[in-house]
Amino acid sequence: MIKPNNPFLISEYLSPDYFCDRKQETEDLLRNLYNGWSITLVAPRRIGKTGLIKNAFYLLREQHPEINTYYIDIMGTQCLNDFVQMLGGAVLGTLDNDWQKALKHVTDVVKSCRPTLVFDEQSGAPKISLDVNVENQETTLKEICDYLRESEKTCYIAIDEFQRIAEYPEKGTEALLRSQIQFMPNVKFIFAGSQRHMLELMFNDAGRPFYRSTRSATLANIPESAYYEFASAFFVKQDRTLPGDVFHALYARVYGHTWYVQALLKELYSYVGNIDMNQLDVAFHSLVMDNSSFYEMQYNSYTPTVRRVIKAIALEGIVAEVNSAAFIQKYRLKAASTVSTALKGLVENDVVCRTEQGCRLYDPFFVSWLRRLS
Repeated sequence: MIKPNNPFLISEYLSPDYFCDRKQETEDLLRNLYNGWSITLVAPRRIGKTGLIKNAFYLLREQHPEINTYYIDIMGTQCLNDFVQMLGGAVLGTLDNDWQKALKHVTDVVKSCRPTLVFDEQSGAPKISLDVNVENQETTLKEICDYLRESEKTCYIAIDEFQRIAEYPEKGTEALLRSQIQFMPNVKFIFAGSQRHMLELMFNDAGRPFYRSTRSATLANIPESAYYEFASAFFVKQDRTLPGDVFHALYARVYGHTWYVQALLKELYSYVGNIDMNQLDVAFHSLVMDNSSFYEMQYNSYTPTVRRVIKAIALEGIVAEVNSAAFIQKYRLKAASTVSTALKGLVENDVVCRTEQGCRLYDPFFVSWLRRLS
């Protein structure tokens, strides 16, 4: 394994050496999979659910090399056809030892379209590509599931942003997928997603196909003490210091949200010498400015009413009651009903999140950028 120059990884997973804590969550995930559960994993964006899944799968392959694991992110899919092609590309051919035999096996099973052997542009590894006809997409999905089922090999498949299937234009996608999954005893799934309300409807509504078909799991922030122990160790290896008070300020400034903590640590690690409060301020400002063009475009895309609500929440930090007369009057917002409408859209689009303390903007860097507009 290649050792990274900077140990604070943002978008990739290498090994447990670069993965912070989540020991209990990893154990729970593996225990439930071993015990035959499929799992619904709900967590806000950028809190670490993808890393948790990949960490669990890494340890699983170390302990049980015969088990097959797959991770697919369907956020970018628009329809059932996209989903079928992504799933087929991930699993087809992987349960055979030889790729020539694999292609023949897949061709024998998948008759609704023409599978072809291609090579990944980045890794050069062989994989199966499908050209799925819309007219045959349901049949192709069944054939992919048949391939998995008939292998009789244990497989764990993680589908990230699973709530996306509820937005596909094809009616009955949930029922179609559920009808195949329930007859695959050797395959268990992790249905992960960031939209809690949507996933809760899919798995807790008695009228929906996936009702009570999984065990539920959620993710909270990594505890500050565990995160500090993890982070400071990398600085110590370089004979440098990350003081506890600096990390405490860092952790508090981004509400302990994993991605933002990691981004700041990645920036600080690139600096020379021991870390202090001034360097933390410089790192924070640098990351805000890196995204300023995006924030400006995002802000300008909102209506004037939504802009005022966003800016007011940013200035306040956390708002216990967004519809309160005091908050509306302080920031000269419109009627409470108008504020409620704006807030509903902002929550649905993950711009604002609801916490036990109240509502706040999801992105602490965006908060800083908005405050500079004042």
